[in-house]
Amino acid sequence: MTRFTTRAILAATRSPEVNQIPSAVPIYQSAAFSTADAAELGDVLTGAIPGYAYSRIDNPTTAALAAAVAELEGAEAGLSFATGMAAIHAAIVSVVHSGETIVVTNAVYGTTRDLLVRILGGLGVRTEFVDPTDHSAVDAALARTKSHALYVETISNPTIVVSDLAALASIAHRHGALLLVDNTFASPFACRPIEHGADIVLHSATKYLSGHADVLAGIAVGRRDLMDAMRPILVDAGGALSPLAAFLVLRGLPTLALRMRRHSETALELAAWLAGQEGVVRVMYPGLPGDASHEVAVRQLDVFGGMMAFELAGGRDAGRAFLDAMVISERTASLGAVRTITSHPPSTTHRQLDAAALAATGIAPGMLRCSVGLEDAEDLRDDFDRGLAAALSATGTRAGGRASE
Repeated sequence: MTRFTTRAILAATRSPEVNQIPSAVPIYQSAAFSTADAAELGDVLTGAIPGYAYSRIDNPTTAALAAAVAELEGAEAGLSFATGMAAIHAAIVSVVHSGETIVVTNAVYGTTRDLLVRILGGLGVRTEFVDPTDHSAVDAALARTKSHALYVETISNPTIVVSDLAALASIAHRHGALLLVDNTFASPFACRPIEHGADIVLHSATKYLSGHADVLAGIAVGRRDLMDAMRPILVDAGGALSPLAAFLVLRGLPTLALRMRRHSETALELAAWLAGQEGVVRVMYPGLPGDASHEVAVRQLDVFGGMMAFELAGGRDAGRAFLDAMVISERTASLGAVRTITSHPPSTTHRQLDAAALAATGIAPGMLRCSVGLEDAEDLRDDFDRGLAAALSATGTRAGGRASE
């Protein structure tokens, strides 16, 4: 008979027998998985047979999440990552190598830009930024650089420009390039880029997929061969998602449609109201008929989404006063949660850019980005009204930037 400590270890690590199907995906909170013999372990690790050996390589809960998002996006396969940036990194370096150029939308998430310019640039990868709405410029950039990849965002961060994915996919494929799309701002409920020709679709699952601001996660989906090319980067660079985090994102997926409808309805109402307010220079929301992206959005999006931006006449001082006066909206740099979140991109998500770079990407000093939450629209209007009153009081400006009398 084994001794006490041995019995304790064996008893506490013995998996229970479960003959029924659980109503939620179990959290396989295990670093490793045992096999029947050495041959099976070798076969699992080499991929000769399906299975699990070590959770940095694969895990049932994280695999379930990747498969679920791939199904929602209409993709063949998917991978789960510790963060959205880990997914973006793996996607880019799987298709672009030292000495090559990637063509990228000029209005792109600040950390993505930093990854491209500072990190990958230091390793010999060149980046050419281009306006994704100027299809002739995109075509010329791909032709000139011989790039293997075009990288865009379905809805740009933070300028809320909707890229015409079908047109961009056609241009990219004509030059033998892959189209990589960050679909975080839209979610697969609003848009499924693969239906429009995209090759790899990326998400910060921290945002709408999860929806509750309590987890960090990233997802990549696409053709199986492209995911196979990304897997070694995931495994060897150590970007694996934890099983608990995967469970939390899986918890959010069943309510994604309900949340996105509410986000979109309230955002449209709030954007329309803001457009008529004193001190507001412009509102960027694709659901507004006068928005530059409205025509593309109508064709491409099932809902217009919960992300909008607006520019205040008083610049940075107006933005600071607006944010400090709000009592419902959170002041932070994230998005896609049940709570409304308002931020100042020049000093948060795009703090890496100097004044010239901000201007080149369409980010004005007084721009605020808002992730509209699930609160009652009337309460959000009251909160934004407080912000506008504070901005006007602090800067003495009206719409158009005129000093008030």
